[in-house]
Amino acid sequence: MDKNIQRIKTSEIELTEKLVAVNRVAKVTKGGRTFTFSAVVVVGNGNGVVGHGLGKAREVTEAVNKGMNDAKKGLVKVPVINGTVPHEQESSYCGATVFLKPAAPGTGVIAGGAMRAVLESAGVTDVLAKSKGSSNAHNVVKATIKALSEMRDAHAIAKLRGITMKQVFNG
Repeated sequence: MDKNIQRIKTSEIELTEKLVAVNRVAKVTKGGRTFTFSAVVVVGNGNGVVGHGLGKAREVTEAVNKGMNDAKKGLVKVPVINGTVPHEQESSYCGATVFLKPAAPGTGVIAGGAMRAVLESAGVTDVLAKSKGSSNAHNVVKATIKALSEMRDAHAIAKLRGITMKQVFNG
């Protein structure tokens, strides 16, 4: 993990959940088929905090609950400025590559299924996004969160350089 990523405690914030994908797996045994389900869940507070989780169980509701608990363990803080991302960012995870670009107010979230769930949970309201390569929901979600966590706002850069925001704008 990158050292720029901030971990968040779940007891401090109220989270909303979004179910991204449910997959049914059949295992053939002597007694017949045994079905299990896996669920990819994204949670966020709509104000720059987002996380993802995977849950597996014999029933869909159990899988979703396990996914939620898993997602709450890995929350990250991402910069959201005026409802959009601070700068362009491209990131990939396994075969999935995502591209995020800031958009003007009123544009909306221009993104596909798995990316849309992550961006809306993070509180991004205006963004242009493109998913390239694999469309596997697990990998697209991980690539999107990776791209968001690699973004830095002007305050973080100024702090890194040891200057104040006033010095940034005054030269």
